[in-house]
Amino acid sequence: MRIARFSIDGNVAFGAVEGDSAPGEEGGLVLDIIKGIPYGDFELSGTKVPLSKVRLLPPVLPNKVVAIGRNYAEHAAELGNEVPDAPVAFFKPTTSVIGSGDAIEYPSFSNELHHEAELAVVIGRMCREVPRERVKDVVLGYTCANDVTARDVQRRENQWARAKGFDTACPLGPWVETSLDPSDVTIQCTVNGEQRQLGRTSDMVRSVEDLVVHITEAMTLLPGDVILTGTPAGVGPLNVGDEVAVTIEGIGTLTNKVIKRG
Repeated sequence: MRIARFSIDGNVAFGAVEGDSAPGEEGGLVLDIIKGIPYGDFELSGTKVPLSKVRLLPPVLPNKVVAIGRNYAEHAAELGNEVPDAPVAFFKPTTSVIGSGDAIEYPSFSNELHHEAELAVVIGRMCREVPRERVKDVVLGYTCANDVTARDVQRRENQWARAKGFDTACPLGPWVETSLDPSDVTIQCTVNGEQRQLGRTSDMVRSVEDLVVHITEAMTLLPGDVILTGTPAGVGPLNVGDEVAVTIEGIGTLTNKVIKRG
């Protein structure tokens, strides 16, 4: 099931996305509005609205986004880094989260903005110290993410908070796919229609299960929290006016334009 969060006539709701479309062409899709929120058991209302009549929002509003760095060997190498002995985790604040169609604002303190296409794990229930065999039980589903990074700031500051946590630095969307097998799907990033990144989740150094186990050893994850699983090789620059799209097999396409911060 594909679960979207959207606004219509000033109201915010979740809905199950119905219908088929090509990536980036969602005109024929409809939303069956969900009664309540999609954590735990829920019902569909039977009230349907065309996707073209609503504004898609970030599919979840996470309490926290836990991101993982250098989880693809080729990406680590392209930036001159070794694969770390343990996952490198950092946070992106909730104020960095935007949805598909929202604008990425080029930060005034950077001159080198990069895209990083990633698979995002959406947590479905409160969990801590999750054993490997129960990871599937705590995951609601998966969505597309762009770990937008001020690369020059990342290089000169030991902590990555500003480089990866500025407002609009965490596009998520377009919706959550609940039935995806994340072990081997294609991740692609295009800028203005030109392919920049192309990889597969099977190339991750550490799997989704590895990451959930590792993170929940240290902290409690809440419904709606998000884990970013790292980016494949091919990261590169974004400029004002660019349109960047992240497409993940079995999920869909997350599209954002880059604008100058006003």
